[in-house]
Amino acid sequence: MVVIVFRTRLRDGVDEQEMERVGARMYELASGMAGFVSYKDYAAADGEFVSVVEFDSLEALGAWRDHPEHREIQARGRSRYFSDYRVQVCTTVREYSFTLAGGRVEGPP
Repeated sequence: MVVIVFRTRLRDGVDEQEMERVGARMYELASGMAGFVSYKDYAAADGEFVSVVEFDSLEALGAWRDHPEHREIQARGRSRYFSDYRVQVCTTVREYSFTLAGGRVEGPP
């Protein structure tokens, strides 16, 4: 499993409706790709946004990173949308979960 943490701050005056449309399109593309696992967005009170994305392999992530439409939006993000961003690509060292019904369960590394 590969987890990508994408932390961003928007430039002043960014068209938030446009950002929502772009985000929806990127989700549509990414979620249709082989190896896509999940995507979640979070907003902090201080104005930072965090996206957590999971792919099942570095190869699947590479295909997403290099997708032509995604590349175009990456460039647009730097030129129009973000005042700053940080991307962290992480591989899973350990995984486990808990549910009330099933208790704690170890997952694959």
